[in-house]
Amino acid sequence: MRLVVGLTGGIGSGKSAAADAFGKLGATVVDTDAIAHELTGPGGAAIAQVRRLFGDALVDATGAMDRKRMRELVFADAEKKQRLEALLHPMIRAESERRIAAAPGPYVVHVVPLLVESPGYRGRVGRVLVVDCPEALQVARVRQRSGLPEEQVRSIIASQIQRERRLAAADDVIDNSGSIAAMQQEVRRLHEKYLALAAV
Repeated sequence: MRLVVGLTGGIGSGKSAAADAFGKLGATVVDTDAIAHELTGPGGAAIAQVRRLFGDALVDATGAMDRKRMRELVFADAEKKQRLEALLHPMIRAESERRIAAAPGPYVVHVVPLLVESPGYRGRVGRVLVVDCPEALQVARVRQRSGLPEEQVRSIIASQIQRERRLAAADDVIDNSGSIAAMQQEVRRLHEKYLALAAV
């Protein structure tokens, strides 16, 4: 049975940087955010349905979903958020499963931002790895990269599962409150552990 490590963490915790580090060491990275971008990008498999469900205004001139407009729409309307999730989540899951099955690496790092919140997540991954840092650092990182105002970043964090509940679900934790080098050292340590587990 292939080892699948579910990598998760709050916004701004450093999930992508950790996943990149695992990828450089030879793990196969299957990232649900990247898959979502492909599905909703120009000519993506979900675009016709986005247009049908939400109208032409939610598809931009390039033929991609207008992310900013969609984010504003679903943030303000829970029913529309559910409609978008009902469209995208099965497509993302099916594509993830296909990529995991075809993965060439010794083990898979499956990046799922809302892993712990997702029903049935535990049955789809062998281990849960949480990338963690204090909330103040999450806010600072997200503001630096996106330019969003602090209140908006804090409301995104508040809409995600509590940090304590995420940590309680973890088999492994990367403390990403320090330097990139320190995080990469943690990744190397876990890579050795996962290679050993994958070989069993």
